[in-house]
Amino acid sequence: MEPIAVVADPHYHDIDYRPGGGRGPGVAFRTLADTAESTRVFNESFAAFPALLDDIVARGIRIVVLLGDLTDDGQASTMRAAVALLDRYRARHGLRFFATPGNHDLYAIHGRHQGKRFLEADGSHTFVTSDPAAAQGAAGARIVDPDMYCGGYSSALTAMAELGFFRRPDHLHWECPFGSDDALDARTFEIRSADGGTVRRMIDASYLVEPVPGLWLLSIDANVFEPKDGDGDPAAEASYIDSTDAGWNAMVRHKPFVLDWMAEVARRACRLEKRLLPFSHYPALDTLGETHADEVALFGLTGLARRAPGPAIARAVARTAIGVHFSGHLHVNATTCWRDDDAHLVNVGVPSTVAFPPGYKIAAFERGDLTVQTVALGEVSDHDRAFAAYGAEIARAGSAHASLVEASSLGDFLSRHVAELVAHRYLPREWPAEMARLVPTFDLAEAGRMVGIVTEPLPFLAAVEDWYRLRKGGELALPLISLARLGAYRSLAAAFAAHDWPEGSTKAWLAGWFRVLRTCLEGNPSLDFRIDLAAGTIARSDR
Repeated sequence: MEPIAVVADPHYHDIDYRPGGGRGPGVAFRTLADTAESTRVFNESFAAFPALLDDIVARGIRIVVLLGDLTDDGQASTMRAAVALLDRYRARHGLRFFATPGNHDLYAIHGRHQGKRFLEADGSHTFVTSDPAAAQGAAGARIVDPDMYCGGYSSALTAMAELGFFRRPDHLHWECPFGSDDALDARTFEIRSADGGTVRRMIDASYLVEPVPGLWLLSIDANVFEPKDGDGDPAAEASYIDSTDAGWNAMVRHKPFVLDWMAEVARRACRLEKRLLPFSHYPALDTLGETHADEVALFGLTGLARRAPGPAIARAVARTAIGVHFSGHLHVNATTCWRDDDAHLVNVGVPSTVAFPPGYKIAAFERGDLTVQTVALGEVSDHDRAFAAYGAEIARAGSAHASLVEASSLGDFLSRHVAELVAHRYLPREWPAEMARLVPTFDLAEAGRMVGIVTEPLPFLAAVEDWYRLRKGGELALPLISLARLGAYRSLAAAFAAHDWPEGSTKAWLAGWFRVLRTCLEGNPSLDFRIDLAAGTIARSDR
């Protein structure tokens, strides 16, 4: 059976069109300051996403699964640009796209306002928003344009109509949890607030499609927009709990009919000998895996830990018998497994093109197995299109992020971006204050002396940056870390684990951190592997 490209979170942003400001080269560059503080980059998506699609074309792959967050933030102009790009690849190269909606592609029933800062030639910025009430802030100017608005289900799915959300003549089979009718008004359900007092009708965008004989693509809409208590304005963003942190944790409570349908689809796929590839935007298993408890002990409920599906969710999804599930959302390259006596599930986390490490997956069914290959996005021409504009921004206001414009490639840019996030986001927001203060002044040689081993001098900050690269990239991060460093990390982890440290001491904290680091180094294969679909086991495969 032909291979399938699985792409997550392209977050496409059209750098050549600014709502309210017209079209021209680089008129819509987002600021470097906003880029450095976000878990994804913005302007670089304009070159990265087409480069990824070109790689797919060069490999002769025709079917492309998009795991959501096709767009930057669902803005109407951005949605048009992203869909037009896919249309060109469909027309020129015969690619067929099948998507699931991400939390950045739409919002609840009526949508929500968006506002972004765009650079001017002199390094200043203009605030462009769909909200007439939004303040200008420190921007030199403000533009209000409805093209910045992020639509709700109806408008977004209509815009993405060619991406599998509606039946097409070339589909051998199409259905949704509500039957064979693809009209949006036939695909709604009631969702209630926690106190039960507010009830809304919401669209569910899940569907099953057979694009080629024998292959079933199961697109699961795991967005959940729960109304808040109190009968608020159904058109207001503040009236809903954002789906960003909900995902599968809210699916069992609010969309049990989707899980029932998944189970029924899995039974039919087995009976009819169809190859089933299920996917949604959100991970169905905890991507932290074995490190979850240690990370919570070290850092509390970080963004990753807070969003992690718990054991009850894992059990509920596994018992649908879908076997495997592909996800995006968290921008991580990670493979996790869950099993009990009568059910199992493998979740394949797919990396993004706008976060470290850039890449995508190729899935292929071979007898009773599913082989998964990870493709690192290589050379991307014009990855530096925004660098001159960044330079003007730095010259005007100064920037703690100037090292980003020294990047030699997209991969280098995103690796440097991790370092920026460590310094300006993760350390101040997630780390205990005492340990955050220690990081810039500590050295691995000093850590070695604590446990009686000799280690080459290396700033602890560099080790922390490497850990975040491993946490995000899995095996894709390994080529960026020298063998000497990897050996030092393993030696220190073993040495710290060999002691009983006083509870609450710095040494005890370091022992926990090195334990997490070692687990990241020894985790499940995330590069190229084979999934035994019947047993729910994974094994490394060699290309």
